[in-house]
Amino acid sequence: MIRVLLVDDDVELGEMLTEYLEREGFEAAAVADGEAGVRCALSGQYGIVVLDVMMPRMNGIEALRRIRARDSRIPVLMLTAKGDDVDRIVGLELGADDYVPKPCTPRELVARIRAILRRTQSPTPASLPASVLTVGSLVMWPEKRSAEWNGEPLELTSTEFNLLEVLVRNAGRVVSKQELSEQSLGRPLARYDRGIDVHLSSIRHKLGSGGAGRSPIQTVRGVGYQYVRE
Repeated sequence: MIRVLLVDDDVELGEMLTEYLEREGFEAAAVADGEAGVRCALSGQYGIVVLDVMMPRMNGIEALRRIRARDSRIPVLMLTAKGDDVDRIVGLELGADDYVPKPCTPRELVARIRAILRRTQSPTPASLPASVLTVGSLVMWPEKRSAEWNGEPLELTSTEFNLLEVLVRNAGRVVSKQELSEQSLGRPLARYDRGIDVHLSSIRHKLGSGGAGRSPIQTVRGVGYQYVRE
């Protein structure tokens, strides 16, 4: 049974969401501040973290920063203020897997949690080969959820890994943002959603320049993204 960690200073909301999650088949625990959230997230006892941005003592952005400094893999879903693009973008840049604007319904939150868990626990669809993926300097092991770039370990969040895997499986072909969202985030692309762009910007930064002095991930304006074969 997957254990969900809720980090939100709204104690009443935390209790309500915990009860709802348990009815939906999860184990859930709630803590009310960022410092406790970081400690619990790094304990190895949870499968996913739901992290509110606005909290006293340590806000969600700083908590996420500390979690990612120690653990690049645990999925993190951010709760952001409705319409606050700055918090969403900063959260994604720091390695959040997805976000849900508040106020949100428990049903929507559970749907997003399940979408994240589906893509982290079942990374390779049955229709796709599970063998090693190699394109130039990049090597990916989908079953192990690990990758190397130029012979060195490549630290990726779960969402970054999924996005890169989709691009690599389609290397040389332009993949639309709609396809990337559906295959990597498990949901249709929302209007004005910049999440894909932010995640890919982070991947580009981690890869640096390829042999030709440019990133292997190229933007095809108005169409999508392409992983360019070396």
